Amino acid sequence: MTALIQVDDLHYRSSSLPQGTPDILRGISLEVQQGSFTVIIGENGSGKTTLINHLNGLLLPTQGHVLVAGLDTLMPENRNKLREMTGMVFQNPADQIVASTVEEDIAFGLENLNLPTQIIRTRVEEQIRQVGLIGEQNRPPHLLSGGQIQKLALAGVLARQPRIILFDEPTSMLDAHTRESFLKRICQLHNQGTTIVYITHHMEEALLADQVLVMHQGKIALQGSPADIFVEGNRLREIGLEMPAALILSTGFHALGWDIKPGLNTIDVILSALPAYHAASSAPAEIRRPESRTVEDALIRIKAVEYIYLSDSPLAKQALNGVDLEVESGAIHALAGANGSGKSTLLQHLNGILRPSAGEVHVGPYLLEDSDTRLRDVIQMVGLVFQTPESQFFEIYVGDEIAYGPKQFEMEALRERVMTAMRMVGLDFDAYKDRRLETLSGGEKRKVALASTLILDQDILLFDEPTAGMDPQAREELLQLFRTLSQQGKTIVIASHRLEELALIAQDLTRMYAGKDLETGPIHQVFCHMDALKNSGLIAPLSVRIGQRLGQLGWPITSKDALTPHQLLEKLQELTR
Repeated sequence: MTALIQVDDLHYRSSSLPQGTPDILRGISLEVQQGSFTVIIGENGSGKTTLINHLNGLLLPTQGHVLVAGLDTLMPENRNKLREMTGMVFQNPADQIVASTVEEDIAFGLENLNLPTQIIRTRVEEQIRQVGLIGEQNRPPHLLSGGQIQKLALAGVLARQPRIILFDEPTSMLDAHTRESFLKRICQLHNQGTTIVYITHHMEEALLADQVLVMHQGKIALQGSPADIFVEGNRLREIGLEMPAALILSTGFHALGWDIKPGLNTIDVILSALPAYHAASSAPAEIRRPESRTVEDALIRIKAVEYIYLSDSPLAKQALNGVDLEVESGAIHALAGANGSGKSTLLQHLNGILRPSAGEVHVGPYLLEDSDTRLRDVIQMVGLVFQTPESQFFEIYVGDEIAYGPKQFEMEALRERVMTAMRMVGLDFDAYKDRRLETLSGGEKRKVALASTLILDQDILLFDEPTAGMDPQAREELLQLFRTLSQQGKTIVIASHRLEELALIAQDLTRMYAGKDLETGPIHQVFCHMDALKNSGLIAPLSVRIGQRLGQLGWPITSKDALTPHQLLEKLQELTR
């Protein structure tokens, strides 16, 4: 059977790469069958995005060929047909937003296909409902949250109903429930015959695929079914990848002698295999909702803060609605909530980018709503890494970008500062300092944005979805960096959808929804309130959900014992010795 997509000895080298730098793609050959679901995983900079950009002719091979439905992408006369046949959701979804309102943007591609007005209207309404943008139809895209922009980009592509859809980390900015709904939609499209090529750093998403490609240094290192790929645990770890949580837990439970296969299992299969606890032991202590408390040495104090975008206009929207928050000096505090819950808006109040419509924001010695407070003084104390790293780039080359901030504050020993900041985020100074920013992967750009902030040595650091686009090894290194910075006395506030990562580093978590802080407390206690999390668009980590079920079966396990798969397995080994 002839493959729908054929890639033969594909090499690619950008003209902007420094001389002596290896090609981005180095001899890729693969086939993608009609109606299949192919997932591509690999470390940052391995060539994943560059590869799929060849599948619709956005990039052309330096050597080799790419055929899509028999059409060679090197032939100019084929390119319009290729782009009609394929849809793509970019790594930075804002790059593909073209219209002035949400509704118009979804309709844009349909109008270019000259579809009847009623069909366009029906498809637009369907996609708005499917991706959860009801009520935002007439809103300008630039006023949406990062997650909502990602939803809009998805809607625009899915509305066209292309034969092939290419996804570049489409769920990186989506809250848990939207992500779950989106993945169900992808599986439906796959079952209906749509061919899907999908890049992700979420290993559990790779379990949905027919075939998985593992890329490493511009080549395909492994290729096969999910079961074939994830049996190669040591090889994957060498590349910087990780095992899905369900696989870690299944393997661990099997080693305990429980009636469960050690391979890939669904959450329902795992839950059904959990045994009751028979040893003589009291049930774990009841977990109580944390009482509200005053932080005596709070470095950040927010009281009754409200913020309205475009107030006194027809597009006015309340983003914060009476938020209270206290963060003590040296803490790592997490913000979690659904897309549009106000997390990014709240962060931007903490470094003075936004000033509250009402309420008070105290950061260190500064009252930020005071017109006499100088933004420059606040910025010297508070650093913010944006949701999309490109939003804060000013220069062309990596080294110059990282040096930009210190130059503004006339800092000395600039070269040494740049080298130290790059080393902190895992960027080799000699290899990256002269790289053009547009040649970097999404994860590498995020590392540059992190280094550009860390180099200023501010007392308070704010991170908006800091691990989005990062491979598992880079995420772990970043989390360790956060721990180190906290030990050095830095105060850190992180907004993220990835609760399993927040569990590893944060002491307290604030759960947000519709611009309100619904709950703040120790992270393990907030995770216990499963229904409340669900109502906020969040889902507790898999290990926490399984730990709670084990508690119901009599196991003396508390929420602190189950924040991660490894913690849970260690506790179970202790109890079964």
